[in-house]
Amino acid sequence: QVQLVESGGGLVQAGGSLRLSCAASGRTFSSYSMGWFRQPPGQEREFVAAITSNSGSTSYADSISGRFTISRDNAKNTVYLQMNSLKAGDTGVYSCAANVNRYSTARSRTYYGYWGQGTQVTVSS
Repeated sequence: QVQLVESGGGLVQAGGSLRLSCAASGRTFSSYSMGWFRQPPGQEREFVAAITSNSGSTSYADSISGRFTISRDNAKNTVYLQMNSLKAGDTGVYSCAANVNRYSTARSRTYYGYWGQGTQVTVSS
């Protein structure tokens, strides 16, 4: 089992950057693939990015268009989401999630069994 805590959200102007962190508890973090999802106001949660357990493969939502980068540091039990060139449409609650399939970069939230509480990102235009 793994517990996840996100941090790094906040208010930023359009065009700015933020780096989100997701700290995991437990000694088995390196065996999980990880994902970032977001929930815009009034909308359903949507996929943002995913990374395999050894960082060998990543996947991104088309809407990200190279602006975001997912990475992880297994020694620190942390996964990151670097967000650049932020737009108003990136506003939402960002959550990290863990998938027991270490080789997966699944885009569907149904594959992720563990979730953090989320961190708010607000981009002002």
